Amino acid sequence: MTPAAVSRQVRALEHFLGVKLFNRAHGRLELTPAGSRYLADITPLFAALLTATQTIRSSDRGRTLLKIRSPATFAVRWLIPRLAGFHRENPSVEVRLTTSSAPLDLHHEDIDAGIQLGDGSGPTAHSQRLVANVLSPVVASARQQGPDRLERPEQLQDEVLLHTMARPDDWARWFTAAGLAAERAHSGMRYETSLLAYQAAIEGHGVAIAQRALVHKELTEGILTAPFDLELDLGDHTYYFVWSAGKPEPAALSAFRTWLADVIDA
Repeated sequence: MTPAAVSRQVRALEHFLGVKLFNRAHGRLELTPAGSRYLADITPLFAALLTATQTIRSSDRGRTLLKIRSPATFAVRWLIPRLAGFHRENPSVEVRLTTSSAPLDLHHEDIDAGIQLGDGSGPTAHSQRLVANVLSPVVASARQQGPDRLERPEQLQDEVLLHTMARPDDWARWFTAAGLAAERAHSGMRYETSLLAYQAAIEGHGVAIAQRALVHKELTEGILTAPFDLELDLGDHTYYFVWSAGKPEPAALSAFRTWLADVIDA
């Protein structure tokens, strides 16, 4: 559809509603207050329409749609490498995986379940613990072959520390556990997600504070090294699978939870 055609459709909608939805100035369109309210009201309706369309298309192909949301780092480094196993066991279930670090809102988001940091159980939701959240500094293994290899935690005070903005306190927590001054833990480079910080460590840009469950492959293959024995277990502040308690559990969701439990226990 051409811009002119879109403009005609917008004007027709404004005429039908009897209100101005956009302000037009200098070739740009900006929502009016009425337009903003209208957008907020109709967005859930379009989401519901999309869900209904996806569901009927999946059912026509003999498949069941299961929508899961996860933080990007957990999705890339833990869930996706294992997800093929679920598909093999449940070929009729079509998983739609999206990523976000925002708090889960099962009642307003177009998802069946989600993964988040922290136990989300309560009157309206159930949760299932996934992995231990154990922190450890990690560095590119090639760095540890040279004369400046890390051997003592005190050396970190002179290193480039790689921080995750979504987890700003991890380095300070580990410094405190190691008996180091926490205020020395705030310098270095900052990345939006742990996924980026871990990649920076792999590339040799500094030392990352990593959730060991999410760098297990790199540690096992010798790409990254954990130079110190000290590991900090954050206990219940870890990843949970969360789903609604207010409606019947679909068979696909039950199958996914069972598969998760089997993977964790393996």
